[in-house]
Formats: sequence, structure tokens, C-alpha cells
Amino acid sequence: MISHPVICAFRGSVKCWRHRTVLKAALGTSGFGSCRWLSSPTGVTGMEEILARVVSPLPTYETREKSPPPPESSSLEFMHFYRSLERDDKLDFLAKLSRDFGVDHKSVSEFAGKLLDTQLRDLATILQAEDRLRYSLTPRYKQLLNHISRVEGGVKFLVDLRADVLEIISSKSSESAHFRDLNGTLKSLLSEWFSVGLLRLERITWQSPCEILQKISQYEAVHPVRNWADLKRRVGPYRRCYAFTHAAMPGEPLVVLHVALTEDISDNIQSIVREFATPDHEEDVNKINTAIFYSISSTQAGLQGVELGNYLIKRVVRELQSEFPHMAQFSSLSPIPGFSSWLQGLLSQYRKEGRGLDLLSEQEWHEVEQVTDAAPSVMDALRKLIATSEWMRSERLSRLLEPVLMRLCAWYLYGEKRRGYALNPVANFHLQNGATMWRINWHADTSPKGAANSCGIMVNYRYFLNETSKNSALYLQNKVITASDQVLGLVSQFQKNSKL
Repeated sequence: MISHPVICAFRGSVKCWRHRTVLKAALGTSGFGSCRWLSSPTGVTGMEEILARVVSPLPTYETREKSPPPPESSSLEFMHFYRSLERDDKLDFLAKLSRDFGVDHKSVSEFAGKLLDTQLRDLATILQAEDRLRYSLTPRYKQLLNHISRVEGGVKFLVDLRADVLEIISSKSSESAHFRDLNGTLKSLLSEWFSVGLLRLERITWQSPCEILQKISQYEAVHPVRNWADLKRRVGPYRRCYAFTHAAMPGEPLVVLHVALTEDISDNIQSIVREFATPDHEEDVNKINTAIFYSISSTQAGLQGVELGNYLIKRVVRELQSEFPHMAQFSSLSPIPGFSSWLQGLLSQYRKEGRGLDLLSEQEWHEVEQVTDAAPSVMDALRKLIATSEWMRSERLSRLLEPVLMRLCAWYLYGEKRRGYALNPVANFHLQNGATMWRINWHADTSPKGAANSCGIMVNYRYFLNETSKNSALYLQNKVITASDQVLGLVSQFQKNSKL
């Protein structure tokens, strides 16, 4: 048996050989044959050497516009080295990058002091001092990131790099403030590079390149595509599929929106993803009065927090209005991820506090007890019912639980908040866009996923185009949710039962 140290040494030498082979193939004879990091296994010293070599010093304020850019080979070397690392090594590498090549805090303090000293001088002097301070706040690694974006595949590399940073932060593998600053710098750069003016709207059809269709199927996160025939229908008659693309990432849809063209606002997803016209069916324009946004998926984890989805919906609305000038209704048919888990937590909390009777009326508790034969632990019986989808197959149980779950769901969407905004991420997204929380739909998604995530309930967020700007401002500035009478009525029922 080969010992563990021998295996590690062998794998390290193979990794180094692979580094050399990849770089020679990609970069030819660019002078990398003598790179010291290729001659020894990846480690702390190797990481420090490559960072010292590829991360250029920040030019002085006076020479910032005259300094020549670093060679393209530095960006390529960084990219190839980073891609070769395992996850733990990537964490160490990014930690060194963010900590040792970030902002020069000593210089910042000096320029901040100089700015204070200029406050009684003329405006031009103050503005220049402010500009010097602003420049000193630039992390040293920002130059490298900017130059990476200019090489082929560089923007995609940085999007994936930020995805790694976000994963490290969310998993709490590192809680370093330097890491969060690196994430902020990457997000700021990506927000500039992926501004709406630089994005291209593409309609996806069955004639689109096969690679794009495959990615549309692969990235569909809301209602999984079952097969090629299913995908063909989703881009066929009475359906539209749009994506934002970017010149720096050809062939990569960034965010994808699926639309159903219907006569009225749909109240269940099965009528959209299961029952559609055959792909060769001709559209009857007279039957198209409504656009239902039934799935929107971001495809790049590294673009989290970069606003794309809301702009995509607005662009698609304009596109549809151009194609169907008579179209009068625009609405989502949205899932409610997290409702079931929130409900289980609420039931546990009320049981612990001895407040179970506050959630259901006395008559409703009596009926649950009768149906489940669960006296005296009727609360546990209700929790067990919610945890499974078996109750959806029983007409009696469905009829019993409908008013209960509908008002609880309304409260979850409307009343549960995080920092004053809707706790549910899908609700928060559409409300930021200016939509109205319009209708909560019972038995709207009877798939196993729909039953498990939201007890089969879905919600329409309706876009009244002449009100979206006002609604968006009310929500973002005053945290006011615009909702229909149906939603508000269900919320009122919950408050009455729960003594709120």
C-alpha cells in the first residue's frame, strides 16, 4: 500500500506538470517556462509568489493615467493558476489576495487627514484632496480584476470567481472583513459591466442554436423541463422565452424569462406547463390578451445582487406590447418557496407557547380532530398533515384546510418581514418591480415540488403598467405593500384568528 504522504507528493507533482502543460499550450513561449511556481507544489509560498508577480502596485495619484497596463500574460497566469486550485486552496488564495493586496489603510489615513486640513481653503483644493482620498481607497487587486475583464473569457472568469466568494461567505468558511470587501468590489465592477444598456434581449425559439436551447433547459430552476418535446412546446405557439445576453459572454444566457400567452390570468401552473398547443399550431391573436410570467431564472450565481431580472421583465413587456398592441394584462404566476417550512416553524412556536387555539377556530380544530382521529395531540396531527402531501389527495381534507392555509399563506407573503421588506424572496422581487400582490391561488401547483414547498399554493403578482413606478417607490421607500382586496381579506382573517 502506498503511504498517504507519497500519494500527496505524487498528486502535487502531477498538478504542477499539468500547470506547465496547460500554460505552454495556452500561452506558447510567453516567458512562463521559467515561472518559479511551476517547479514546486502549490502552497503558501507559491501563492505568495504568484500574487506578488501578477498584482501590480497601485500607481501614484500623479501617474495613475500614465502608467502602462500590466502584460496580458499576468491576467492569464492568474486565471490558470486559480482554476487549478482545489476549493480549500482557493479559499486561502483569495484570503491572501483580499488581505495583502487590498486598500493601503495607512495611505487612506494620511489622505483623510490632509482632507481635513484643507477644509478652510478654496473649493478646488478641497475637491482635489477628496479625489486623492477617493483614489487611495482603491484596492490594489482592483487593477488586476479590471485587466482580467479585458482578456478573452475574463468576464466569465470573474463572474465565476464571485460565485466562489459568495459560496465561501454563505458557508461561513471565512468571516473576514477583507473577503466581504472583495465581494463588494467584484459586485460593483460586475454591476457596471452588466448594466442594462450593455445587455442584449434575445427571444429563444426552436431555431435558436442547440447549445442555447440546452442551457435554457439546464438552467430552468422553477419548473424543470422534462424532455426536448417539453422544451419545444415552451418556445412554441402561445409561449415566449426571452434571455439577456452579454457580448463578453457569448452563448451564455444570463437571466431567462418564460411567458405564457393566454386569454386571462392563469390560476394554476399545470395549465401552462402541461396543457399547451402542439408545436405546429397557429396562434390565434384573438385568444391572446394576457402575458403570464411563469418562470424567471438567473443562470449565473456570481451575478447575485446585480439587477437583471427586473429590467428583463420591463423589456419583455415592451416587446410584447409591440407584438400585441391590444394586450391588456401582465401578471406573474409565482411559486412561494419557503412557505411550508415557515408554517412548520410557526406551528412549533405556537405549540410551545400553548397558543395553538389562536391559529384555527374552535370549529376548525374540531374538524381536524375528527378527520385525523388525533385527540388530544391535534396540533401534532396538523403538523404531520402539512409535512406530507397526502392531504391533497383527499377532497375532505383539502376542503377543510383550504381556508386555514390560504390565510396563513397570505400572512406569510404580506405580513412576515425582513428589515421591513417581504420575507419571501419572490414576493420581494416583484414588489420591488412595482407589482401588486393580486391573487393567492389554491391548488395552483399540485406537483410534488409545489406541494412540498408551498402546500400547492401560488400567487399572481399583477403589473398594472400605469402604477408600477408609484408602487415600487412606495415599497422601496416606505415599505408599503400594494395588495388586492382578496389578499387583504385573507390577511384580516389571519389577524382576527391570531389575535394580532
